[in-house]
Amino acid sequence: MRAVNVGLCLLFASLIQAKVYFREEFDDSWESRWVASTHKGSEAGKFVLSHGKFYGDAEKDKGIQTSQDARFYALSSKFQPFSNDGKSLVIQFTVKHEQNIDCGGGYAKIFDCSLDQTDMHGDSAYQIMFGPDICGPGTKKVHVIFNYKGKNLLINKDIRCKDDEYTHLYTLVLKPDNTYVVKIDNEKVESGELEADWSFLEPKKIKDPSASKPDDWDDRAKIDDPNDTKPEDWEKPEHIPDPDAVKPEDWDDEMDGEWEPPMIDNPEYKGDWKPKQIDNPLYKGAWVHPEIDNPDYVAEENLYRYKEFCVFGFDLWQVKSGTIFDNILITDDEDAAKQIGEETWGVTKVAEKKMKDKIDEDERKKRDEEEKSKKSEPKDEEEEEEDEDEDDDKDDKSKEKEDKEGGEDKHDHEHDEF
Repeated sequence: MRAVNVGLCLLFASLIQAKVYFREEFDDSWESRWVASTHKGSEAGKFVLSHGKFYGDAEKDKGIQTSQDARFYALSSKFQPFSNDGKSLVIQFTVKHEQNIDCGGGYAKIFDCSLDQTDMHGDSAYQIMFGPDICGPGTKKVHVIFNYKGKNLLINKDIRCKDDEYTHLYTLVLKPDNTYVVKIDNEKVESGELEADWSFLEPKKIKDPSASKPDDWDDRAKIDDPNDTKPEDWEKPEHIPDPDAVKPEDWDDEMDGEWEPPMIDNPEYKGDWKPKQIDNPLYKGAWVHPEIDNPDYVAEENLYRYKEFCVFGFDLWQVKSGTIFDNILITDDEDAAKQIGEETWGVTKVAEKKMKDKIDEDERKKRDEEEKSKKSEPKDEEEEEEDEDEDDDKDDKSKEKEDKEGGEDKHDHEHDEF
């Protein structure tokens, strides 16, 4: 019990010490804090405040929802500028694709103070881009993109995002030891070193430009057996004339040309002959190009560090609208972010699923009742006439079948007499 109390005290102390740079849980006044970009004009979509069709808590689950199909969405909010120099950076928010999204982004971008919020668009320079992206069955991933010296660097790993209709919590942790962690629903799904998983720097090693494979290097593991010879009876044609074919009685050589039997596969055909393979006595293995230190490699101790963060934004394209964003947090404390995630997304996720399950069950029952009612409805005159026509067609087909069978019996009888 004492250990539990100590743990709670440490967590409470962490929450007190945590620095929260930006937090947004969206209420009726949210529009006063956010700026919509006008760059796309009539192609721009509108965010609306909504808890969606199903939710765990009608107030806590309110977020901003994309409301128009096939639109660009560009919205941002500014906060007090800060640098993550010497400390962790944690970016966290929830995404709910309740429309069962087929193609569209669910990621966020963090900018410096140079961003013109009213003109934000896809080519606006950002510092970090993070979050899920879905487009068809082939793209279901979590983006983690860092801007480094003017270039946007994509992660070298594939992190799969959630593709169901429920709310999910996405968290990126960037640490001052140049490592990172990606979490979904407060569970780690990926982690590693920045230098290893992004192409920030030139490679430490390169292939020695002065080295080349020796001319006498034999990298063939197997070779043809020099003592193996092709059997004398190997050569057989692939196709032969059908020996059972008979020239038709009505074949006219003058009219039809000279008759030739059709060709069939030759059962004795063995294919192209190849000598058997044996181990190569001169095999030296695969040649490995030797490497040397890269003279262009320069170590960087502060890959994680950014001088300035100032704006949180959504810059998206969605074919099918309906995504809800909520519970945005930027802080310097991973434990605090986890706790806040449990206090927001964590307390409503079970009730949200329960409500969704009930809606699905009600819809299923409604469909079953409609189908049952449709089958029990009396047929109208038009349907009865169609049924009568179908019956007449069946009678006609039955009579044709009887006539045909009678004709076949007559033909068989005549054949027996002959």
